[in-house]
Amino acid sequence: MFATVAALLTAGTVLLTAGAAHAAPAQAQPQVPAPTGPTAQGQFAYLAAQLRRGPVYISDELPRAVPRSTAPFFAAQARRLHVPTYVVVLPFATSGSLDSGLLAGIHDHLGRKGLYVALSEMGLSDVQAFGVSVPGAQDAKTATMYEMPMDATPREAFRHFADVLLSGQAPQRADQARARYGGAYNSHEPPALHTTQTDREDQSFLTGVAVVGVPLTALLITKYAGARRRSRRDPSAVDTVGSGAKPGGGAAPARPRQWPLLELGALALAALLAFTASRVFDDTTTGDGSMPTAADMRARVDRVAEGLRHDPLYVDPEIVPPLDAAQHAALRERIGGLPVPVLIAAVPMSTADESQGDEDLLAKHLHDRLRRDALFVLANPASGRIEIVNYGIHVDASYLYDRPRDLSSADPATAPLGSRLDRLLTYLSKAPRAARPGQPYDPPPAPDPVAQQKLPGLFAGDFRAGLFVGGLAAVLLFGLVVAVWALVRWLGRGRARAVAAAAAPVEPRRAWLRRTAWAEVDALTAELESVTELPEEARRRAWECLDAAALLADGDSDGRIDGDATPAGLACAIVLARAGRATVREPSAAAYVCHRNPLHGTAVEQRSKPPAGRRKVPIRPVCAACREKPGEVLRLYGADASGRLGHHPYPLHPGPLAALANGSDIDQLTRQVRESFGVN
Repeated sequence: MFATVAALLTAGTVLLTAGAAHAAPAQAQPQVPAPTGPTAQGQFAYLAAQLRRGPVYISDELPRAVPRSTAPFFAAQARRLHVPTYVVVLPFATSGSLDSGLLAGIHDHLGRKGLYVALSEMGLSDVQAFGVSVPGAQDAKTATMYEMPMDATPREAFRHFADVLLSGQAPQRADQARARYGGAYNSHEPPALHTTQTDREDQSFLTGVAVVGVPLTALLITKYAGARRRSRRDPSAVDTVGSGAKPGGGAAPARPRQWPLLELGALALAALLAFTASRVFDDTTTGDGSMPTAADMRARVDRVAEGLRHDPLYVDPEIVPPLDAAQHAALRERIGGLPVPVLIAAVPMSTADESQGDEDLLAKHLHDRLRRDALFVLANPASGRIEIVNYGIHVDASYLYDRPRDLSSADPATAPLGSRLDRLLTYLSKAPRAARPGQPYDPPPAPDPVAQQKLPGLFAGDFRAGLFVGGLAAVLLFGLVVAVWALVRWLGRGRARAVAAAAAPVEPRRAWLRRTAWAEVDALTAELESVTELPEEARRRAWECLDAAALLADGDSDGRIDGDATPAGLACAIVLARAGRATVREPSAAAYVCHRNPLHGTAVEQRSKPPAGRRKVPIRPVCAACREKPGEVLRLYGADASGRLGHHPYPLHPGPLAALANGSDIDQLTRQVRESFGVN
């Protein structure tokens, strides 16, 4: 029994210890002092030591991408998984590949069961479970890697991983994501999460184009359509605008003052578009909103400076040691024997660090922090680059600049850092002395990370260019609309002219006149017999038109066109029959026909456009087509006054039809026809 109780107490102690480590607050995460030289434990031991103090460790080399102050967020997401979870966030260049054994090495040195997660500034790197069962962890990792876009931050990637793992659908999500976003690299990329600086420039430009282009296009087209409509209603108004005179003479009546409704509507539309754009494109920062603190930005400089105070050769403990213990000791001894002070820092550089990858700026920060003159040698184990910055040492600058190429840059896979540093120290030991101490130019400061993530205003930057392009596009689009409109009208007029030419030829043949006269008289007869309700005046006019047309076409009432019917008589019969049919269809139809070609049918105006060179507008009825463009005068075959045969204008032919040239109406025409036949 006591053994059982002891076992339970032991198990409870282990669980409490693991739970305490899992739930330890990551905000106040003190960093274990970095070893000044390589140890047998190396990178794994250092990271395990950091995780003993808290379940989340964020490298201080990524303040612009993953500030260390965001550790509480990662800890909160880890607690959601209800299993001891340890999270490390390291630079992508130093975290190693998936088969580097990083998480396994950390677990071996930490000795705690749980779910181990590695992230970098690129997102989720690796997930491994040791001593615990976490079903779906690998599937959740797969789904996260496929479903999250390239601009997803480590915070967003880890939260997405936790969401997928807790959903209970991790295997299905992984299969769906692999099927949807698999394939060639970047061929099926999920949509971006954040608005970049370039995106904001495009949004500003598009907003400017829309704010000016859409309302201006609508305004121009609407005003043009209104002007066209007014010109169709009163064509003479176009000629008298601005002249201050009426068509018949005298002053034009003053128009009442009107509000510019179209212009106000365009302004309202522009304001609405601007307001809508400000709500749609409402991002103010790029990224997930995490901003580094001042402590985040100086953490790595403090760590490296503290290491260099105790050892002139500092190797970043977060990376795989590029030097073994023997190399480290030998290099330290050689540094101590040099005639000039040398400080070497083997640290990786990236655009996400406090210096934004600028070695000169990092050297300046270290010099300012140490307050010590020396040759600062910055070696990047990941890229193989070596930079030398001289602060206050009497060494020839050209000698440092003209050093062998492999002492500046080399492939770390083929040129180990230890041997290169050894050759560099040999080279520095032979450096000629300079009369003046070295003093490099002050490098420009790195961009402020807060300002770097802040997006410019929507109505700034390319917004003005968008306004100009929008106005230009509106004018071009308006011109295109007008051109298309004119083309459509021209084609429509062509078809209308073709139809009109078939129904009202300028020089009709005798056969056409006989055939059409019979068809029109027959059609009018049928319409009058079928109509039940018709105003008395319209009924009278229609029957008079039928009687007059019958007299002209079939004077002997034998049911056939008279053989001696003249072209002028047949044309007059067609005009009367069509006028009667128009009255039956529309009792309020005008009592006039087109004076230029009576076969055109009912007139719509009693004014035509003034001929060139004449100021007075003739009062003669015209059809719609002749109002826009005066058509040719009807010409009929026959002999003129001098006896010459041919097609002559219809007013020159004898008969009642000639009266239409003087503006006579249909009632006058029917009376003249009856009088010519002696019918009352």
